[in-house]
Amino acid sequence: MLAVIGGSGLNQLGNLEATQRKASRTPYGEPSGALTFGRIGRRDVIFLARHGHRHTIAPHEVNYRANLWALKDAGAVEVLSVATVGGIRTSLAPGALVLPHQIIDYTWGRHATYHEGPAATVNHIDFTEPYSQGMRNKIREAARACGEKLVDGGVYAATQGPRLETAAEIDRLERDGADIVGMTAMPEAALAREISLEYAAIAVVANHAAGRGDAKRAVPLESIAAVLETAMARVRRIIEELCR
Repeated sequence: MLAVIGGSGLNQLGNLEATQRKASRTPYGEPSGALTFGRIGRRDVIFLARHGHRHTIAPHEVNYRANLWALKDAGAVEVLSVATVGGIRTSLAPGALVLPHQIIDYTWGRHATYHEGPAATVNHIDFTEPYSQGMRNKIREAARACGEKLVDGGVYAATQGPRLETAAEIDRLERDGADIVGMTAMPEAALAREISLEYAAIAVVANHAAGRGDAKRAVPLESIAAVLETAMARVRRIIEELCR
């Protein structure tokens, strides 16, 4: 079964023929909200809004462990994460869709593993390639089939939030090799790997990162909603094709 985690701008999946909403509890607490079960085309899909139905949960407060555990427990095998990001690379303007292939983690203080506590054993996962290549291939093919442009490859810098970054911090991320910046890729991707979920992401560029483009002096927050409305319609088309 496919699970879709919606980020900012995708609090609900309009093309999902919902059949059931179910609250879930896990050994790690409650997820961000009820899981919505339904179908897109012929495929069963679970949807979860990462920040809650009303977008009330900040990136550093998301219970990532509960979210992934609940999806796995509900029968998910593959997870498509939809994340809103800022574009660091000059060519990644607002509205671009990116299929990231790497992550640099700058977050701190988040519960980043299921294997902790006095009774836990140490567990090391291979994280050389943080996103599932199989899922990335499927998303890439779905975008091609429905004619949606998708930038193949990008390094996602995961920052703590909830504030946006300074221009100097973006300069540093660029020197580190990052192409886009967001706040939710970690520990989400690592937790998915720990419980054997095939996980990949579509990153939606909502704005130029600080100090870039029209964000030279300040990020134009007032224009983000319009960008996301158009871009998320394109994401939904890719998801529909993925479910064919």
